[in-house]
Amino acid sequence: MVCLYLADGFEETEAVATYDILKRAGLTVKTVGVGGKIIHGAHGLTVEADILENAAGLSDAEMIVLPGGMPGARNLKNSAAVAHAVEAALAGNKIIGAICAAPGVVLAGTGALHGKRWTCYPGFEVSEGRYTGMRTERDGNLITADGPGAASEFAFLLVEAALGEKAAAALQASF
Repeated sequence: MVCLYLADGFEETEAVATYDILKRAGLTVKTVGVGGKIIHGAHGLTVEADILENAAGLSDAEMIVLPGGMPGARNLKNSAAVAHAVEAALAGNKIIGAICAAPGVVLAGTGALHGKRWTCYPGFEVSEGRYTGMRTERDGNLITADGPGAASEFAFLLVEAALGEKAAAALQASF
């Protein structure tokens, strides 16, 4: 199962494109509401999350995904449940995807960036790991991207990490 965390102020393109591509790949995706079930995007989209942050079954999660946006990334950072999800993903060697502001805001200080190549939206860089400034980065189980324009590429990298290169290439070819 994929846990896609959403907090008020999330970047809609990053969340919706990622959700769609992961579902098309055949993965089970659950949206996880941080702060409630009704979550408002940075540009007015309102979604009803599948589950609440404290109900997310982390033992079943193979991947956690953290979209950016402001103040969405800051709201994710302020959630103890999200911090616990990141810790559990790191301990279980599970896939962590973070895009836009989320790598530098949410993952900073968690250990997820330590010794890894990563990227984010300009202005959210931190001195952990090796920030590259690329559109997307995959370093082992850490997948990061710089913003909404890279959302589809980011999602295909998540599919590749979960299902392999052939599955990701086949899905991408169908677009």
